[in-house]
Amino acid sequence: MASRDGVNAHVARWRRTAHRARIALRRSGVDYFRGDGSDWIAFAGLLLTIPALTVATVWNPEWFSPTALVLPIVAGGLLLRPSSLLTLYAVAAGALIVESFTLGTAPADVTVTPGNVLVVGACGFFGLVLAQFRARVGVPWRRGGTMLFDLRERIRVQSALPRLPKGWHCEMSLRPAGGQSFSGDFVVAARTHGGRTLEVVLTDVSGKGMDAGSRALLLSGAFGGLLGSLPPHGFLPAANGYLLRQDWDEGFATSIHLVLDLESGDYEILSAGHPPALQLNAATGQWEEKAAGGPLLGVYDGAEFDAVKGSLASGDVLMLFTDGLVEASDRDIADGIDRLTGEADRYVTTGFEGAAWHLIEACAKDVNDDRALLLLSRRG
Repeated sequence: MASRDGVNAHVARWRRTAHRARIALRRSGVDYFRGDGSDWIAFAGLLLTIPALTVATVWNPEWFSPTALVLPIVAGGLLLRPSSLLTLYAVAAGALIVESFTLGTAPADVTVTPGNVLVVGACGFFGLVLAQFRARVGVPWRRGGTMLFDLRERIRVQSALPRLPKGWHCEMSLRPAGGQSFSGDFVVAARTHGGRTLEVVLTDVSGKGMDAGSRALLLSGAFGGLLGSLPPHGFLPAANGYLLRQDWDEGFATSIHLVLDLESGDYEILSAGHPPALQLNAATGQWEEKAAGGPLLGVYDGAEFDAVKGSLASGDVLMLFTDGLVEASDRDIADGIDRLTGEADRYVTTGFEGAAWHLIEACAKDVNDDRALLLLSRRG
């Protein structure tokens, strides 16, 4: 009986030890992701390269220059914590001193010159700045690119348009400012009421490019959750309240909300300070502005948003866009809309297939602002 109790106690102690080890491992993984974890493997490897480079430089200075020490210094700036990096710099400085004394009688082109010291020191300074930035952000160098790629893909996936029934065509094109990967413009869309209704929200967050990308990611997730969960007239007030609660310095956005009955073609448009939608009447060949009233999102509480109604018949087209497509410092928004509709007339005969991308190219190719265009057409 005593032997069995001893075994049970041993098993209990082993389980407690294993549990502590799992907790320590989990914390280590979290800390490493935050940039606070152990970097001893990279640190040890880089430390070993410094004496190796020093010996190689002393042994054959024609093939190995004293400035070769910048290699572990630059790698350390990408991989190590600031505290470890300072130790690496101290060892590199000692290696430079050793090389200076050892090569003191060598020809001038193989000795340690002040220029060599300046190059190594400059690389060390920029490596330390980079390490401090990584420590502040909390993203390891090896995972930083993956995280940014994942964020960009999340925005792209959240902006995907649902499949529409036969007789409808919808496409969207988005162009970030300055050729960047992130944009302050985004779309969320869903089919509601059993798939009969299409709801699309096009939003333009204040700022542009990378500056607005993080806010666009947060808002696109929040707006995607609100869309379809509230009555259509309740979406913009709820989005306005959400934006006010964020208390951002640049906490405003423009948005346009389309609610379309896919069976009848009737629609409503609600706007929060957004440029008007444009509808092409196939019977007359004329474009008509659909301007709904409403203030910017995130400006004041209790804002009201009025709807404008319309209907899409066979051959009609509806365009939603952000101000980057039609506004510029040297022209009025009305001129930009005229140019957009003039370019869009060229695609009437082709059914607007692939027209969204080409319209941005034609109207706002080199504009330093985010641009987005959504085309919706009803076919006969």
